[in-house]
Amino acid sequence: MYVKTTKRENKSGTVRYLHLAHNEWDPAKGRAVPKVLFTFGREDQLDRDAVKRLVVSLSKLLEPGDALVATAASDLEFVSSVPFGGTYVLDHLWRRLKIDQIVARVGQPKRGRPRDMTTTERVLFALVANRALAPSSKLAAADWITNDAHIDGLTEIGEQPCYRAMDWLHEVTDDLEKQVFDSVATLLNLEVDLLFFDTTSTYFELEEPDAPVARDDAGRPLHDSEANGDANHGGFRAYGKSKDSRDDLPQIVIGMAVTRDGIPVRCWCWPGNASDQTVIRQVKDEMRDWTLSKIVWVTDRGFSSAENRRYLRQGDHAYIIGEKLRSGSPEVKAALSRQGRYTEIAENMRVKEVRISDTDRFVICHNPEAAERDKHMRKQLVAHLQELIADTDKLSEFKRGEVRGKIAGKPGLNRYLRATPAGKLRVDQARIKAEENLDGKYLLRCSDPHLSAEDIALGYKQLLEVERGWRDMKQIIDLRPVYHRLEERIRAHVVLCWLALLLIRIIETRSGTTWPRARRELQRLHVGTFTGPTGTFQQVTSLTKPQRDLLAKLGIPHPKQVLDLQPPPR
Repeated sequence: MYVKTTKRENKSGTVRYLHLAHNEWDPAKGRAVPKVLFTFGREDQLDRDAVKRLVVSLSKLLEPGDALVATAASDLEFVSSVPFGGTYVLDHLWRRLKIDQIVARVGQPKRGRPRDMTTTERVLFALVANRALAPSSKLAAADWITNDAHIDGLTEIGEQPCYRAMDWLHEVTDDLEKQVFDSVATLLNLEVDLLFFDTTSTYFELEEPDAPVARDDAGRPLHDSEANGDANHGGFRAYGKSKDSRDDLPQIVIGMAVTRDGIPVRCWCWPGNASDQTVIRQVKDEMRDWTLSKIVWVTDRGFSSAENRRYLRQGDHAYIIGEKLRSGSPEVKAALSRQGRYTEIAENMRVKEVRISDTDRFVICHNPEAAERDKHMRKQLVAHLQELIADTDKLSEFKRGEVRGKIAGKPGLNRYLRATPAGKLRVDQARIKAEENLDGKYLLRCSDPHLSAEDIALGYKQLLEVERGWRDMKQIIDLRPVYHRLEERIRAHVVLCWLALLLIRIIETRSGTTWPRARRELQRLHVGTFTGPTGTFQQVTSLTKPQRDLLAKLGIPHPKQVLDLQPPPR
């Protein structure tokens, strides 16, 4: 079946007519002759809308796949389709933050010929986008870049260029972090009066930790010419106190500073045996080099020591630090024993300030809902303890010792256990009463004389932004497993995760939605590749309303419908 054209001559000239026809065999003529099935009329008066309706009606008689082939141009071939929206948005933010320009600047040698950083910058962005969209090993990331993503300016890549880009990133990390922060602070008008800092750890499936090498005070390896007898020695992946409850495996320690809006401004890496009590001083020194104005450091109780507090007060800086309620220190006891009224600052928060020091202010925070949870949990623990020690008076001293040893391995229960002089096991009623006074409370120490008690409490509550950052690093960006053995590549991997988290947080703060939800919507926007006699072109699928709304909130223009058009090879 085909479209047949006939001509007729009239006073105005030649007129062409269009017919739908097919060939039938004519036995008398001994050949196929055309048979007209339908006449469309004059070509110059063709009702094209009517033709479209006819094609659509006929295509309904076919299977969906056959209908697509039948209605497409016979000489046009659909080659492939990959998600497009995620990389498109991330790349726009990457360029808006001028990270592409920063990479070109920090990558140039101070002497000699300029280096072509175009490919390195594109590979670096692709690796960051991979962490945000489909986190995987660098080998799998190279395959993802080549086959499953659209990266502007990078059609395919191998594994080795990814490693070379990471090695370069490790060399320039300090300069890159500083310039990225300056760009982000300018673009977003960041408030850095409060900086929240916390650490986490990530473990490695190793049988043995790394061999010890000479290191400086910041935990960085020293060259042989720099090492001396006073240098510290230790491996990078080393045993330490794991925050993932995997003390049996080597680990590294990672630190991150975050603004009150959750924007991560910098990250650090230390050997796995680094102590929270010492790393905070290095963090303050290195952030001071960024010439920031006054900063109030907000950290949890793991960093609270007299030496750390003195260090954080140096210069025009201050701190808000959580205190351990059960530390037994004279200051904590004095703060908890002071009388005074609480002030309601939120539906589930009230505060009371007490003065017991000339340099520090103490704020007691009380959460009624948390107090009820603490009370409920304590009742359950005490009831379980009573079951365990019931009838133990009848046991021998040896058997009672076994019960006591079993309870000692459970800190929550052991807290309420006491032994009489005769070795009998009893519930410690005095301890229960003391714990009742701590229900729903936490204690804050602040060195800033100008912050109100409400600002101190709310500022510390925002420390949850760092914890949210660690959760997203481990669950969305997949910080681990780390598929690297060399220390410099492990450090570069952490920087890639930090850059991905930076872009994600900007999207979340601008759009008002979570990254998993935004990512799911963006990845529904695809780019298809078509080829035909006139060449190869890429076309983006039509935007849905949620996609248009998301781009509008982020201030990102709609993508061009046709991205690329390549003529056929001659």
